[in-house]
Amino acid sequence: MRPIDVLWVCLGGGAGSLLRWQLGGFIDRAIPARFRFGTFLVNVTGAFAIAYLSAALALGWQQRHGEMVSSLVLTGFLGGYTTFSSMQLDTAQMAMEHRHGLAALYLLSSVGVGLCAAAAGVALARS
Repeated sequence: MRPIDVLWVCLGGGAGSLLRWQLGGFIDRAIPARFRFGTFLVNVTGAFAIAYLSAALALGWQQRHGEMVSSLVLTGFLGGYTTFSSMQLDTAQMAMEHRHGLAALYLLSSVGVGLCAAAAGVALARS
């Protein structure tokens, strides 16, 4: 790992995290619901974007480190933009509020729709 790679990941991660924070908050204010649409939509769009770009640039897992585009955009920006931990916290909070069905729906739909978004991103890039 070169120092420039660390810089790219840090810059991209910071920008992606700020966008997630702003966009997630905006969505949650625009769609006030018990289902956490902000985190959900950010993760789904991030899954689509990272899959699309990976397929469009023909990047495998072994190539996601060391290149400026992959370090800055895929690992940094999109890694900072998406958030597995917030999804888990949202699910735990719903469960603690005795909304177990909603928590299960949120978790399963986050993973399922995220996988579909990633598959759609790959399909679009390959078409």
